[in-house]
Amino acid sequence: MTEPKTKPTSESVEKFLNSIPDKQKREDSFTILEMMKKVTKCKPRMWGTSIIGFGTYRYKYANGAEADWPLAAFSPRKQSLTLYVSRNFDDYDHLLKNLGKHSASKACLYIKRLSDVDLPTLKKLIELSYKESKKSYTC
Repeated sequence: MTEPKTKPTSESVEKFLNSIPDKQKREDSFTILEMMKKVTKCKPRMWGTSIIGFGTYRYKYANGAEADWPLAAFSPRKQSLTLYVSRNFDDYDHLLKNLGKHSASKACLYIKRLSDVDLPTLKKLIELSYKESKKSYTC
C-alpha cells in the first residue's frame, strides 16, 4: 500500500493562513482556526499542504486499510472553506437545516464565507463531529 499524502507536517499553520490571497477567506479561516482550537483543545497542525488538522485518530476504510486522520480539520480551498466532519451523529440533518448557505458531501461541509452561515450552529456541528471522532484519539 502506498504512503498517504495527507499526513502531519511541521509547516506553520499561521504562515499558511497568512498566505491566502483573498482577505475574507483568510479572516474566515482564522475564525475557524480559533473555533476548532476551543472545541478540540488540540494544537493545530498542517496535514499535507493545505489542511489544518486538530488531534489524530485512526481511520479504518471499508477495504480494511487504516490511516491517521485529524479529529477535526478544515481547508481554505479556492472554491470554498472545506470542513471535514463526521456524519455519525443524530442531529446532523437538523443542524444542517439551520446552518445557512452551504453544501455537503459524505464527510465534508462546504461554505463560501462564514457570513453565509449561523456560527453557533457551525460550532455545534464541529463539537458533535469532534465528539464522534475522538473515540480513539490523541492531541
